[in-house]
Amino acid sequence: MRGDTLTDRWPTKTGAWARQDIAGALTGLAVLAAWEFSALDLPLTRLFGTPGGFPWRSHWLTAGVLHDGARLAGWLFFGLLVISLWQPQAFVAALPRRERVWWLLTTLACAALIPLLKRSSTTSCPWALAEFGGDVARYVPHWLLGGRDGGSGGCFPSGHASTAFALLPGWFALRGHAPTAARRLLIIVASVGALLAGVQLIRGAHYLSHSLWTAWICWAASALSWHALRPWRPAATATHHAPALPDPQVT
Repeated sequence: MRGDTLTDRWPTKTGAWARQDIAGALTGLAVLAAWEFSALDLPLTRLFGTPGGFPWRSHWLTAGVLHDGARLAGWLFFGLLVISLWQPQAFVAALPRRERVWWLLTTLACAALIPLLKRSSTTSCPWALAEFGGDVARYVPHWLLGGRDGGSGGCFPSGHASTAFALLPGWFALRGHAPTAARRLLIIVASVGALLAGVQLIRGAHYLSHSLWTAWICWAASALSWHALRPWRPAATATHHAPALPDPQVT
């Protein structure tokens, strides 16, 4: 019997992935709704802030290494994605060129989308609140549309967390060609994203919900892009073969 190819299995897998991605997006929304309903953003932030500000705001570890350094590392990884269009690096060796192009462009889109959303936000950062030594009179939840807190706004969602979460397209690109690598990448992105979210929380730069929304937006945008551009990819996957299935034995 002729061995199955990835192209042969692609429609079936794509349907399963669509259901998986929808479930993931809805689960994420449920988690976000539960967190928002808990109203724990401000109480959690108060654990790290004082009337004089946030002690970790300008610390060399949080502001230098885990903020500026992490941002530099993110740009370096993005540079590797660019180079991989012509000289595939080990982590994308299993991907056809179209998939590598898609990963690069979708990562760029995620990285650009978050700042665009921030620009229209009226929510100010925690360190701007009066109770933490800032000049904002009161805390206003970001989901209260039209509500203004008296500050400059532009703080929602978290831009720094997108340094990691903008790489989520890699999970979608790799899962059909290198599942183990895809899982490893997902774990790394989630772990680094959680670390960067924690850094911004203790620095007073963002509430936890800001980073959670960044993760969900990047996930949803990646999933939407991956499925929307599905017709563009079959030719690129046609040469990637799955292991041949053995011929049935006649007994």
